[in-house]
Amino acid sequence: MSDVVKVEVQSGIQIVTLNRPEARNAINLETAQGIAAAMQELDEREDLVIGIITGSGGTFCAGMDLKAFARDGQRPYAAGRGFAGIAERPPRKPLIAAVEGYALAGGCEIVLSCDLIVAAENANFGLPEVKRGIVPGAGGMLRLPSRIPYHIAMEAILTGDMMPAPRMHAYGLVNRLVAPGKALEAAMELARAIAANGPLAVRTAKTVVSESRDWREADMFDLQRPRIAHVFTSHDAKEGATAFAEKRKPVWTGK
Repeated sequence: MSDVVKVEVQSGIQIVTLNRPEARNAINLETAQGIAAAMQELDEREDLVIGIITGSGGTFCAGMDLKAFARDGQRPYAAGRGFAGIAERPPRKPLIAAVEGYALAGGCEIVLSCDLIVAAENANFGLPEVKRGIVPGAGGMLRLPSRIPYHIAMEAILTGDMMPAPRMHAYGLVNRLVAPGKALEAAMELARAIAANGPLAVRTAKTVVSESRDWREADMFDLQRPRIAHVFTSHDAKEGATAFAEKRKPVWTGK
């Protein structure tokens, strides 16, 4: 990975850190490519169960690097994954956003690409694009209305005003609200709880939850059945039952 995107692994957990604190972790092309590479690694490595994405320097991300765009027309998109290397195709495995400071514009849209959100009490979310005469086209208009009440999402999108983390927690967008400086620590605690589970089951559960949002009720079990059948015949399913009977921790293989 490049210096602008730091990646480390701890006990099946991938930690991705946006590392442009001098630019409030704004996304340029190099950063987008680094995030895309990290998401590809998360999907491909069998020893990784879950990922965390966070920012350095006390802030999450201020969005697209407008200076790079103004200077040379640079657009921070990665082939096949869209803005920031994640907005149009998030990883198949779960991803947690650990948010300190500001998650604005494209930074907020990165957060909305994640499956769980941990935020510091003084963090702020926002989609301020309309204040610049544009719209949040990297998922903000598509994802936010399904995550919080419709009218609150409309307020955030149409005013462009920032929404403090406690308010977003009250609306259910934020899973855990923590003291400033503790977002990554709390995200690691949440990630460890998930990583302790069967990796095949975790990955399959995310897939079904993500894909089923627009399934018709009449079709949903027929559509779910082929997506989960492999779980019940897997080595992990047998190991989970055996470990329960033997009163020991399971040893997962992800198969």
